Amino acid sequence: MLASDQIEELICVLSSWDREMLVAQFQVFRSSFPVDFTPTFLNDLPVEKLRHVFLAMCLQNQRLPEFGMAA
Repeated sequence: MLASDQIEELICVLSSWDREMLVAQFQVFRSSFPVDFTPTFLNDLPVEKLRHVFLAMCLQNQRLPEFGMAA
């Protein structure tokens, strides 16, 4: 389970990511369930909603993304 400080850090990191970084993270994130978003979906969804979906995916998987890719 992610600790509250990890979740807070995750939210801060996600708030700094642009669409390009979010899309890249969706493509490399190792999920415990199938995730198959189309390029159209990722390009059409507002950035704030992309951040929300990615956060939910991280929380559901109890896994942090690769912060080393952060811009």
